[in-house]
Amino acid sequence: MTADTVTDVFEEHRPVLTGVAYRMLGRVADAEDVVQEAWLRWSARARDDVREPRPYLVRITTRLAIDRLRHVQARREAYVGPWLPEPLETDFGATVEDTAERAVLADSVSLAVLVVLESLSPLERAVFVLREAFGFPYGEIAATLERSESAVRQLSGRARRHVEERRPRFDVDPAERRDLTERFLAAASGGDLDALLALLAPDVRLVGDSGGKAKAPLRVIESADKVGRFLFGAARKGIPEGEFRFLEVNGGPALLVLSGGKPDSVFQLDVVDGLIQCVYIVRNPDKLAALAA
Repeated sequence: MTADTVTDVFEEHRPVLTGVAYRMLGRVADAEDVVQEAWLRWSARARDDVREPRPYLVRITTRLAIDRLRHVQARREAYVGPWLPEPLETDFGATVEDTAERAVLADSVSLAVLVVLESLSPLERAVFVLREAFGFPYGEIAATLERSESAVRQLSGRARRHVEERRPRFDVDPAERRDLTERFLAAASGGDLDALLALLAPDVRLVGDSGGKAKAPLRVIESADKVGRFLFGAARKGIPEGEFRFLEVNGGPALLVLSGGKPDSVFQLDVVDGLIQCVYIVRNPDKLAALAA
């Protein structure tokens, strides 16, 4: 391969590699570091024996992500307050035409699923991501992880059962979620507590992630009354030079709050039967930097 061809081949597969790494790690910067390391290894080696670049590059990226995950998991044990994945701006509609494929990709990158994936072992997480999100065959995953195909099938079954048991059963209709997000904003910013409470499921949960670097609950808040009053109180305090922007984050509609033109927080709602079941708030400034552009 010429130098241009080497670069072109890698860039062709970069979206898949980034997708794998982000789902493995839940943080954009970590995913980008892994993909960059994969590029360095790809560009530095002789490639005459590489007949199919895609599985080869996915293999490198997955192994690097597993190594990185083992290191970051230790850091997360000391994280201040609840941990949520870094919000990732997505637009599957522009790149994935098939509705079923889009739904699978959106679900696999949702905040709710990524939180559940945190409880898997690195190998289980790798198998789940490669199989469920990207549809890689078991034989290819086995070669990637240097495990037998039967072992990979066992890992896949265990990971799938674990995720299915713990993943929340949320509606995935983007239009309904967008509508509820707009009504949520109107009620909170308008100081209408009754309207806000009417949008919340009785057992609604609020999960805030600040990493100790911004104000956010250090524990999960549960029940409509507690969540509603917390949000009502926060809205009454206001945000200096506040403005709001709707965008697609992790496969679903979200609300970006800016203060003085800089990202202050991201709100995303999960919905069941027309009511808000979970409110995710990301306020850690390190996790909002990628949304600043």
